[in-house]
Amino acid sequence: MALAVPRKFEEIEPQEPIAAQLFQRLRTRIIQLDFKPGQALSETEVARRYAVSRQPVREAFIKLAAAGLVEVRPQRGTFVKKIEVEAVMDARFVREAIEAEVVRAAVTSVDAAAIVGLRAQIAHQRAIPEGDHAGFLAADESFHRTLAEIAGKAYAWRVVEEVKAQMDRVRYLSFGGATSTTVLIDQHERVVDALEARDRKLAEAAIRLHLREILKSLPQIAAAHPDLFDAQP
Repeated sequence: MALAVPRKFEEIEPQEPIAAQLFQRLRTRIIQLDFKPGQALSETEVARRYAVSRQPVREAFIKLAAAGLVEVRPQRGTFVKKIEVEAVMDARFVREAIEAEVVRAAVTSVDAAAIVGLRAQIAHQRAIPEGDHAGFLAADESFHRTLAEIAGKAYAWRVVEEVKAQMDRVRYLSFGGATSTTVLIDQHERVVDALEARDRKLAEAAIRLHLREILKSLPQIAAAHPDLFDAQP
């Protein structure tokens, strides 16, 4: 099955590990629904599109399977996994537990320069054109990564990145419909306000509220896109 995607395939940097680059590029395409749940992925076709050998493609597929984004069906091939509500809920639970501790730690380490930087990120988020879902998702990730860096917990963010792929697919579907980006940005601002006030309880409450937003949109999204979700037992 040929890969039908609307965007040009990005070039691979030969100086960087190829499998890692392929994993990130394919992960992004799956999250942004360039590769839709249930779609077949061919090692040969991906290798041809990116002008690489099949070995790094195979390695990238293994990492994508570990992230819960693809599945290998014996004698049939590799397919993009449908979104599993339980996996989304598990990822959200883990992410909230980690990021609640991140902001609690950030309260003691944040300084004036960091607050200025966070507010600049929020201003950038507000300037992103409506409909630029990929742009907003990237800005949102930068904001949360920065919180971890301020707290001195960069590894915590790497753990979050490992577990949140299924959650990201739902978040991407929610933009422009089930979830208002204005609401999300306002929630970011309340987190920064709490950090600036050095109010640990308020900061934790703000990030927990923010990360529970998906609980409101998930049922609506699953009902609107049943073909993208794994049928519940």
